[in-house]
Amino acid sequence: MEKVSYKDAGVDIDAGNAFVEAIKADVKSTFDANVIGGIGSFAGAYALPTGYQEPVILSATDGVGTKLKLAIESGRLDTVGIDLVAMCVNDLICNFGTPMFFLDYYATGKLLPANAKDVVSGIAEGCRRSECSLVGGETAEMPGMYSDTDFDLAGFAVGIAERSEMDRVRRVKPGQTLIALPSSGVHSNGYSLVRKLFFDTLGMGLEDDFEGKPLIETLLEPTRIYVKEFKANRERIVALAHITGGGIVENLPRVLPEGITAVVQREAIRTLPIFDFMAQHVEAAEMMRAFNMGIGMVWVVEETHVDAVLAATDGYVIGHTEAGEKKVTLV
Repeated sequence: MEKVSYKDAGVDIDAGNAFVEAIKADVKSTFDANVIGGIGSFAGAYALPTGYQEPVILSATDGVGTKLKLAIESGRLDTVGIDLVAMCVNDLICNFGTPMFFLDYYATGKLLPANAKDVVSGIAEGCRRSECSLVGGETAEMPGMYSDTDFDLAGFAVGIAERSEMDRVRRVKPGQTLIALPSSGVHSNGYSLVRKLFFDTLGMGLEDDFEGKPLIETLLEPTRIYVKEFKANRERIVALAHITGGGIVENLPRVLPEGITAVVQREAIRTLPIFDFMAQHVEAAEMMRAFNMGIGMVWVVEETHVDAVLAATDGYVIGHTEAGEKKVTLV
């Protein structure tokens, strides 16, 4: 009987090794002085930064969701890695954590080195934007689990914070100002509804015109990373909320203590054209719960710091805090 190899079963070890070699330069470009060694060992090593009185290690993990389906179908794979990093590091800073390093997990039915290299290139770009080192990852070729062209992504970010700075909720009081930082687009939430609306209900195609460019370009616009803005303004920020699935109405209350209401001026929200279009076909309440509506983050700021924050960012005022039930009130 003829002998069977791992390659016959659909797993190409040589392709995997070649892929690791191909990404080394991109990965190395994310390293900072705290990275110990390179990639290729059994674990990534990172020296703890100094200068903390009571350092606390924070972690966050996430994926990209069904936005990946659009990337795979369109063959545009160089930006979803940015989304992957963004969804993790934007969470870390909400607990006043400074991102240190990142790891990824890439699982596919058949490893296509050129495609995988594009994905990791995006992850490396996300790490550079967030000043976070890509210290390792795992690439799994699993025929039978995924089809040849399918893949999934997961990411894991680790940050560091001063223990005394982590609890932002207790700092939120009545009379503080809510500042919105714009999103770059749909980010990485609500794509099951996006795909249902555009492709199943409206019968549109990936290359159909939307606002002067192919629809797929708008839908794959990578998630904005807010790490640098956070670092530059951390002394002026009372609390901050990453606006992901659940929208403003479900994410902003996560930084409110009992007895505080966030009053948001509905007309102040600068929605993006993609949301204005979808709002013609989706109920307003559903839009507010499924999407960021053009706001990627909300910062709670003392009134005395508002002008400085507005001058240092592209943020704008959308409301304030006042005594009341712990919730978001849209007026």
